[in-house]
Amino acid sequence: MSTVRIQVSACASLSATVNHLLLRPNAVVSTNNHFSFRTLRKKPLRVSMSSVPTSQPFEIAVKASVTTPNTIGDCPFCQRVLLTLEEKHLPYDPKLVDLTSKPEWFLKISPEGKVPVIKLDEKWVPDSDVITQTLEEKFPSPPLGTPPEKATVGSKIFSTFIGFLKSKDPNDGTEQALLSELSSFNDYLKENGPFVNGKDISAADLSLGPKLHHLEIALGHYKKWAVPDSLTFLKSYMKAIFSRESFIKTRAQPQDIIEGWRPKVEG
Repeated sequence: MSTVRIQVSACASLSATVNHLLLRPNAVVSTNNHFSFRTLRKKPLRVSMSSVPTSQPFEIAVKASVTTPNTIGDCPFCQRVLLTLEEKHLPYDPKLVDLTSKPEWFLKISPEGKVPVIKLDEKWVPDSDVITQTLEEKFPSPPLGTPPEKATVGSKIFSTFIGFLKSKDPNDGTEQALLSELSSFNDYLKENGPFVNGKDISAADLSLGPKLHHLEIALGHYKKWAVPDSLTFLKSYMKAIFSRESFIKTRAQPQDIIEGWRPKVEG
């Protein structure tokens, strides 16, 4: 019979990962700032506690809806972070911020008045790029990283969408610029899809998905424009992302997207 010896520092409970290790024969497990696992036949394996999902919800400040009380607003960068938390099955506590009248508590943690901002290791961290990269490093399972050579795929779609949305001249080339980017992305998906990194969703999709949602709603409302049916791989991509449970749970309401873009269209 194998012997298991456990040394536990002041912890309320062991993580699921430690419990899993205890099922292995000839194991010696200890917990402090990290825990280790070793057998008589294998080299020591060290697992950082930072890779174990937290049980405490992350506090995250996000844009509040301007049309519906107590509802997440239309910021695609906020949704990107929320999608990352959802896909990694990490608990979170959203703090809804009225960006038209920023409260004092919010300006203390985000002096520039920008969202999203998340509390990580007792520090408030801004910028969706930094936040999602940090979450990937601290909680690598399930993996959402996108290979560097694929990380910029589709990255120009959002800026060309904004250019077309703001345009008041139908002959200024902004529509064609958007169509060119969408067509290139459609061709990429045809060869490499269904997602940017192949069969599994990754950080690139969680960034692009909310922006495509804004594109669909805003251009449909203000331009009576839709993604051409000929871009079949792009349309399938959008459907696949928009129908994910994580996306449905964190998406902005159409009326918020419409109101959010109104100043750029009419201003």
